Amino acid sequence: MIVVPVKEGETIERALKKLKRKFEKTGVVRELRARQKFTKPSVLKREQKLKAIYVESLRAKEADK
Repeated sequence: MIVVPVKEGETIERALKKLKRKFEKTGVVRELRARQKFTKPSVLKREQKLKAIYVESLRAKEADK
């Protein structure tokens, strides 16, 4: 269960923003979407590898600047 303490005088919008951020960090929605369909392990590996290559290229570009 996610608990968001609301300080005195804090708006509802800020509290909702904090709740959404905490909820996103837990990864519940991402896991639900992943469980809706079966993905072969080889495809998962390929996607992870492509993401790692992309992130590494971004870091290399940042280091060059």
